[in-house]
Amino acid sequence: MAFEGLTQRLQQAFGKMRGKGKLTEEDVKLVMREVRMALLEADVNYKVVKDFVKKATERCVGQEMLESLNTQQQIIKIVNEELTALMGGSNARLQFSSSPVTVFMLCGLQGAGKTTMSAKLANWLRKDGKKPLLVGCDIYRPAAIKQLQVVGSQVGVPVFERGTQDPVQTAKEAVEFARSRQHDVVILDTAGRLHIDEQLMDELARICEAVGPTEILLTIDAMTGQDAVNVANTFNEKLEITGCILTKLDGDTRGGAALSVRAVTGKPIKFAGMGEKLSDIEPFHPERMASRILGMGDVMTLIEKAQENIDVDPEEATDLARRMKNADFTLEDFLKQMQQIKKMGPLSGLLKMLPGMSNIGDIDIPDDAMKKPEAIIRSMTPRERRHPEVLNASRRRRIAAGSGTTVQDVNQLIRQFEDMKKQMKMMMNQTRGKRGRFRFPMR
Repeated sequence: MAFEGLTQRLQQAFGKMRGKGKLTEEDVKLVMREVRMALLEADVNYKVVKDFVKKATERCVGQEMLESLNTQQQIIKIVNEELTALMGGSNARLQFSSSPVTVFMLCGLQGAGKTTMSAKLANWLRKDGKKPLLVGCDIYRPAAIKQLQVVGSQVGVPVFERGTQDPVQTAKEAVEFARSRQHDVVILDTAGRLHIDEQLMDELARICEAVGPTEILLTIDAMTGQDAVNVANTFNEKLEITGCILTKLDGDTRGGAALSVRAVTGKPIKFAGMGEKLSDIEPFHPERMASRILGMGDVMTLIEKAQENIDVDPEEATDLARRMKNADFTLEDFLKQMQQIKKMGPLSGLLKMLPGMSNIGDIDIPDDAMKKPEAIIRSMTPRERRHPEVLNASRRRRIAAGSGTTVQDVNQLIRQFEDMKKQMKMMMNQTRGKRGRFRFPMR
């Protein structure tokens, strides 16, 4: 995951403030020196780092301590706010045309992931109630149009193409086609090069002139680091891009592009590719990304993932909540919850969104971590799932054989389930006790 190295370095820097009662100018300079080194190691543009550290230092030195925050929390709060501002402050939404058809043009260098991102964006728009059309305008890269057709079919979005015809003419015909077939969004997957050249820029400029895209979105490979800033600057000068999309932000990248592009070009990052699946695209929220970088989690994105992927019957959810409250939920409930969580993506990625879990990357959590407990529970009868107390030795041997596991695996799952029920019961008892004693202070 991007930013892991940066997160660890920043946490080490903030750790030096732990236990400090008062914030001195020397303390601030010490921490900011560490912050500067962490950002530079993350391949953030040097000028961006210099301005960032200057602003954060001035705020730390000149600000009185808030009564509710300790020294460490105060610095983290300021750095969090400055990181958020550096990446744009708030989510920049896509702009749509007032005409029946909105045109989005994706541009960028070859290998940045434009074609896959075009399909991801189309899929995201389709889920949002739009009727997108993908357009193959890359006639130079071998099999580029075929790739677009493949990913388009996977997300259920049609692809318009005219083979090796001039891409400018293809774009014009695609807009007319979209208008006649009631498609409200056209996404142009344009050609890229291994480097920026006049031929590429001239073609993109002619497409812009021909169809007047509402958004010109530069697709940037997050793994290119500072070089992404140079690419963004050149495209912006030639085409006046309206925003950026970062790809491969889930990879082993230092994250410098995400922290540099907005500051250098003045153009917002609108989306981020967070995985290889065609559903792995997120609107870019600077405040949430800042929280992830500082190891504070990203609960809002986690909630949105749950809302998007988990289909829960309201009555069933109410019944489960009641039974969990009384600590009488069953292994059947446990199985259903595992199946719902699997829909949200890899477990390690979900855990990183929880506050305080940023270092989970040091732990290897395989994507199939739930397969074994799921197989064990599926090998039980409905009665055994609802009443695990009936699981004697012979039943456990049968379940182990049926699930392809060992008796020890079955025993471990039952033990963990019983421990979870005990913990839930203790938490509920503590909550009830506090509720009885708690009183709000008079004002």
